[in-house]
Amino acid sequence: MFAAAQLLPGDPGRAILGPFADQRSVDLLNEQLGVDEPFVQRYLEWAGGVATGDLGTSYQYSTPVSDFVGPALVRSLKLALVALVIVVPLGILGGVFAALRAGGLGDRSITVFGLSASVIPEPVTGVVLLLVFAVWLKWLPTTAQYPDGAGPVTQVRYLLLPALALVLVLFGYIARMARAGTLEAIESDYTRTAVLKGLPTNVVIRRHVLRNGLVPTIAVIATQTGYLLGGLVAIEILFNYNGLGLLIWNAAKGKDFAMLQSAVLVIGIVYLLMSLFADIVYALLNPRIRLGGAR
Repeated sequence: MFAAAQLLPGDPGRAILGPFADQRSVDLLNEQLGVDEPFVQRYLEWAGGVATGDLGTSYQYSTPVSDFVGPALVRSLKLALVALVIVVPLGILGGVFAALRAGGLGDRSITVFGLSASVIPEPVTGVVLLLVFAVWLKWLPTTAQYPDGAGPVTQVRYLLLPALALVLVLFGYIARMARAGTLEAIESDYTRTAVLKGLPTNVVIRRHVLRNGLVPTIAVIATQTGYLLGGLVAIEILFNYNGLGLLIWNAAKGKDFAMLQSAVLVIGIVYLLMSLFADIVYALLNPRIRLGGAR
């Protein structure tokens, strides 16, 4: 990311001073910012600061990057949480319903809907949702940026439209995972044994099918948090939401390399932590993983 940022056209000094500033002033500002130093030297200085908890100073605002990245991360996490609260139960219920009616109309309907929704770009889905629920029906706000001091209910109301756009993308993936895991559990030996013992169908599904079939789905859901943070750029721009996505977009436009690099680094760290969490959850829920490692 550090190398890619250097390939962006233009330079920070010109972006800050504007197109009509003389070249000498631009060069002087670039020297003050340190962007005229050798690439390796700049990278080592930035990486050394990150290792000590210093994300650097914003070129545009001359303030620590952490003052912007921290609050933006919290706002993006709020949006991701609203989306997950909606899509997780819907995706699991849809996948289990499709698996229990494999090959039927319900299974095909959920599969086709999930696949169709997941391939539509998020900006397109967001625009449609804006037109229907904000412009025509006027049920929800056109922006996701809630007022300062707004309560939880008001915040959720403002975040609902962008969250729904993310739900449509993630529903198909989670539903397919839940369907595949449930079908595998239904066809397993322990499920057949439970049926032969005469256990009621609802008990078999609850204790044996769901308990084992949803383990991969639960692990996958944890990784979606990292995806949500990295995939919010288009949604946050469309709904004018001051999260990490919009911060990255503005930093790229303004050639604010310190802000851009740090924001992407934070997303990478969150994604890494959530992937680790998913592996731990999968090992805790699946004894075969622990036993395999013990050998």
